[in-house]
Amino acid sequence: MEYGICPLSIVPMRAEPSDLSEMVNQMLFGEVFKIVDQRKKWYRIRLAHDDYEGWIDRKQAHLIKKEEYVELSKAKLPVSAAPVDMLQSPNPTGHLTIVQGSYLPGLHSGDKVAFDNVTFEAPEVILKESGTKADLVEWAYSYLNAPYLWGGRSPMGIDCSGFTQLVYRMIGEAIPRDASDQAKIGDALSFIEEAEPGDLAFFDNNEGSIIHVGILLEDNYIIHASGKVRLDRLDQSGIYNAEERTHTHRLRVIKSLL
Repeated sequence: MEYGICPLSIVPMRAEPSDLSEMVNQMLFGEVFKIVDQRKKWYRIRLAHDDYEGWIDRKQAHLIKKEEYVELSKAKLPVSAAPVDMLQSPNPTGHLTIVQGSYLPGLHSGDKVAFDNVTFEAPEVILKESGTKADLVEWAYSYLNAPYLWGGRSPMGIDCSGFTQLVYRMIGEAIPRDASDQAKIGDALSFIEEAEPGDLAFFDNNEGSIIHVGILLEDNYIIHASGKVRLDRLDQSGIYNAEERTHTHRLRVIKSLL
């Protein structure tokens, strides 16, 4: 078994080992993985933080030893806080842009990041053992108007479950990647009136499969990624889009994860 770490800001993970294949996820800087299969130009990887699998270009991976993988996968790592930031290096070719939610392994003395034999000036970071639902809502607003992107996990493009996963990461909570798996955790609530800002609402299709998720706010509003990260009203039927004057998503269940 081989192991690696993401050395770039955002690396696409694809359904098949081809640049033409669907992007199913994105790996962010500092996330570590196992290599579970290989092709000539591709690695099939399994991310440590959520066990999500996909194919990445070998040129976009940095291999590490098993001991380092184990250490980083278990550590409570600092997380980049700004929507977009720059790791500044004394080497002019070493600068690297990162996005909110990236892990920063090797943070030393609060002001340096050591990675791949290069020392960077650290950006704004957070390191919380835990956060509150109020903190979670504040982070959710920081993604407002980010464009929707299937498989996306950054303010430059994000999907509904990537949005909820990263917002929960910002308060130190790890949750699964996909909405259908997120719906399997937490405590189900019987009524909207029982819910609190920061709880998750899940929505299904005609076959009963969970296909969408959003974060509840005060006064029966919801923030979710649909076209963009946006605010809409939520009622017992689902999400009501005032611009379209229709319900766009059918409510299945509300869950409290904190």
